Amino acid sequence: MISVKTPGALVLFLFVCCISTATAQIVKPDTTSNWKKKLVFNANLNQASFSSNWKAGGINSIGLNSAFNYKANYQKDKITWDNEIDFIYGFVNNDGQGFRKTLDRMFFDTKVGYKIADKWDLFTSLNFLSQFTKGYRYNDDDTESLISDIFAPAFITSAWGLEYRPVDYFKVRLSPFAPRVTVIRDNNGRFDAVDPVSPYGVLLGESTRFEWLAFQATADFDKDIAKNLNLKWRYMIFANYETFEAKTIDHRLDLMLTAQVNKFISVGLGGILLYDFDQDSKVQVSQAFNFGFRYTFQNYEEK
Repeated sequence: MISVKTPGALVLFLFVCCISTATAQIVKPDTTSNWKKKLVFNANLNQASFSSNWKAGGINSIGLNSAFNYKANYQKDKITWDNEIDFIYGFVNNDGQGFRKTLDRMFFDTKVGYKIADKWDLFTSLNFLSQFTKGYRYNDDDTESLISDIFAPAFITSAWGLEYRPVDYFKVRLSPFAPRVTVIRDNNGRFDAVDPVSPYGVLLGESTRFEWLAFQATADFDKDIAKNLNLKWRYMIFANYETFEAKTIDHRLDLMLTAQVNKFISVGLGGILLYDFDQDSKVQVSQAFNFGFRYTFQNYEEK
C-alpha cells in the first residue's frame, strides 16, 4: 500500500465541480484539420461511513480515483506527429490511518514519423514516466518507509526505429536503439527501503543512470470493441544490451476496460503488470476498479 497526505476536502470539491459543469461526451468532427484530438477524463468517488454502534464492523473512509488522457495526432502526406499525455491519481482516506495513495502516474510521449510504406514508418520518439507524490511501503508495525517521490524515479527514453500501424487503433514500435535515463531526485539514502546501494539502479549519491545501448519495443491498442465498451492496453519491453540476460529485461503491461453505462456514468476495470529487476526480483501487480463520471471530447468520428 502507498500513501500521500492530501487535502481531501479540496479534492472532493473539485470532483463535484467537474461533475456539475461537464457535459459527459462531445464529438465535433473537423474534416478540415490534419489533427485528430481526443480528451478523456474520469473521476470516481468511493465513500463509506458507520455509526458508532454498527455491529457488523467497518471503517469510515473516502476515496477518489481520477484519470486524464489527451491525444493530439497530426498527419499530412508522409509526416506524422503523435502526442499523448496520461495522468492517473487516486487516494483513500481511512479513519485513523489518514490519506494513502492508491494510483499515481505521470506520462508524456511524443513521436515523429515518416511513412516509408503503406503500414510502416521510420520514427523517433521521446517519453517520460514518473509519479506526482511520495509513495510509502507500510510495515507490519504500522510504520511507513519511503519508496518513491516525484522524479524519483523518473524514466526518460529516446527511441529510434520502425513503427508498424496496420489500423488506426493498433501500432507496434520496434526500436533497436533506445537510450534511457533513470533519474532519482535527492538520492541520499532516503530510499533505503528499495535498495541501500542502488535504488532503481542508480548508485547512492548519484542522481542519474544512463543506459545508452538498449532495445525497446511497444505495442498499443485503443478501440471500442463493442458499443459503449472500450479496451485499451499498452505493452513495453526494454533490454539493455550491456547487461543482457533474461532476468534483466523489463516488461510492463497497462490494461483498462471501460464501459459507458449511460451519458454520465462509466465502469472501469484495469491493472498494471510490471517486471523490473532494478526495482524488485518479482513481478509487481496493481489492480483497480472504478465506478463514476466520464467526460470525453474528440474532433473526429470513430471508424
